[in-house]
Amino acid sequence: MQRPHGLITTAVAMVFAAVVVARGAASKPAPDVALQRADGEIVHLAAYQGHVLLVDFWASWCVPCKASFPALDALYREYGPRGFEVLAVNLDERRRDADAFLKDRPHQMTVVFDPQGASPVAFGVKGMPSSFVIDKAGTIRFMHMGYSSDVEQSYRQEINQLLAER
Repeated sequence: MQRPHGLITTAVAMVFAAVVVARGAASKPAPDVALQRADGEIVHLAAYQGHVLLVDFWASWCVPCKASFPALDALYREYGPRGFEVLAVNLDERRRDADAFLKDRPHQMTVVFDPQGASPVAFGVKGMPSSFVIDKAGTIRFMHMGYSSDVEQSYRQEINQLLAER
């Protein structure tokens, strides 16, 4: 297993738990980061305005990510037809580690890659996994750090609230 290092190590060292250690409301514009899909296409966060978007930061070595990844994909499949999108941002420094993780986890949500770790810095990520729920106007409204099965209900409430807003 690859060990995290550099900037990502600092973030992971701060909080690395299988339970939600922080969850709360935020209200600031989401940074317009540019991320790369597996096919090489660049995805800009601003392109998702008009949709409710969940941006999740994960890595192959993150134990709670093994549970959160399929749960987020299930939410995407359920809410996607209503205008909900998920960007699963992989932070592995070696692409083969991410590919091995993904091979065992079929998914429909969009996976993007940031091996340099610029996007977690822009979002202020302090632990893994971390997710940000963004409204249709591009404002971060909710954030979650860590993962446990009870956070799925929080996601559902937040997604439903934001989808209902005009």
